Amino acid sequence: MPDAPAPLPGGVGLSRLCVYDTVGPDGLVGGTPHVHLCCTEAYVVTGGSGAVQTLTVEGFRETPLRPGAVVWFTPGTVHRLVNDGDLRLVVLMQNSGLPEAGDAVLTLPPEYLADPTAYAAATALPGGGAPGGDVGVAHRRRDLAVAGFAALRAGGRPALERFYAAAVALRRPLVEQWRHRWRAGAAAAAARTGHQLDALDRGDAAHLQGARVYAAGEPAERGRLGMCGLLDTYPAGG
Repeated sequence: MPDAPAPLPGGVGLSRLCVYDTVGPDGLVGGTPHVHLCCTEAYVVTGGSGAVQTLTVEGFRETPLRPGAVVWFTPGTVHRLVNDGDLRLVVLMQNSGLPEAGDAVLTLPPEYLADPTAYAAATALPGGGAPGGDVGVAHRRRDLAVAGFAALRAGGRPALERFYAAAVALRRPLVEQWRHRWRAGAAAAAARTGHQLDALDRGDAAHLQGARVYAAGEPAERGRLGMCGLLDTYPAGG
């Protein structure tokens, strides 16, 4: 097999997630509420049970998660996983590298969102979240975000709109970096499809001769500290 695999279909990111099993400050077990600014996210439930709590301008919603369920949501959806018992998911993330490059903002209280230095300090994980790090740090930032999430729910649409504005201001300096990743990933994948359609329209089958098969027998990394739980990550390819 070739040493440099092609990107995953459509330039998506893929990981397996075991949702945190510790209790947050509101008595619920689960992950860290946060929002993505550019990425649609999808869950395929593979085990256990729970729910995903979401908050948009249309209000609060709780969607049950059971094995076999598929749930996805678009940018701007504040989301939080609740673990009722051994909740495990396969996560598909649009624009593969963008979440790792910062396309996630935790629902910390407003004073953290207004200060990039304070936000970075409150959300930092040991070793950037590398396996074997202190999971207690991840739990503490989860608890801070849960408090902010509760305030967003109580504050209604005006509070959510203020959160959106603060999140954009916090991440705006990263937009050019994200644009580069998007061009090299999802945009390039879409462009390749355009070239293939052009070739088919000409009756040209040359690109079919470059067909390859790729496989990842094991995750590239196991037990990375994520926002919602422990992640087993797979290489994006390319």
